[in-house]
Amino acid sequence: MATPRFYSPTPLTPHHTIELAPELAHHAIRVLRLKAGTDIVLFDGQGGQYPATLIIDGKKGLAQTGAQASIDVELAGDITLVQGIPSGDKMDWIIEKAVELGAKRLIPIAAQRSVLQLSGERLNKRQRHWERIALSASEQCGRNRIMQIDAPLSLQAYLAQIDLTAQQALFCHPEAEQTLAQALTPGLTRITLLVGPEGGWSTQEQEMVKRCGIAPVKFGERILRTETAGLALIAATSALQGWY
Repeated sequence: MATPRFYSPTPLTPHHTIELAPELAHHAIRVLRLKAGTDIVLFDGQGGQYPATLIIDGKKGLAQTGAQASIDVELAGDITLVQGIPSGDKMDWIIEKAVELGAKRLIPIAAQRSVLQLSGERLNKRQRHWERIALSASEQCGRNRIMQIDAPLSLQAYLAQIDLTAQQALFCHPEAEQTLAQALTPGLTRITLLVGPEGGWSTQEQEMVKRCGIAPVKFGERILRTETAGLALIAATSALQGWY
């Protein structure tokens, strides 16, 4: 059985006893039913991880950390997924798998064809929910850094802030002339992939993207669902660029 891994919101130091955050302690002791003395692994999102021993003190959970292990399983380059917000819980799946595939950042876009529109407290709750999914996925897949999830933006607001001098940006379109392999620039270490929601980008959004100098690309001859397209592009980009 693999050693249980947990994200600690408390910064970690070697050879130190820390009190676990209540939610973490509840999950380890009440949900997983780990016993005192169990070997666990903690990471705080700053890189590296710490072997630790679980300590149970009444309802509290503590951990005695060991020496930091400088384990890094990040991709050799940075991939950002700019994802048009899909309906239902499809974004949960996209976030989980984007973490597993090594994406560094995900930017949700409230696209013109996004069925799900978020604002106010509903937006705040959904943002926290997405962040928890990213943390859980990192615990599972062995990443010691957390994929950044931005607050949702309109496409226009996102394009107003993008810097294309240090990265290549590509947007997924089933009728594009170039394939991903043809469009990618060898040697670049920062790539951004734009994927629309169900129904794709509107005509107006496509024009905005093109005016920014972002090239359309297609991924094969089939039309992919929004929850498939971004993940396929991340995996293919990693392989084509030699990032593992």
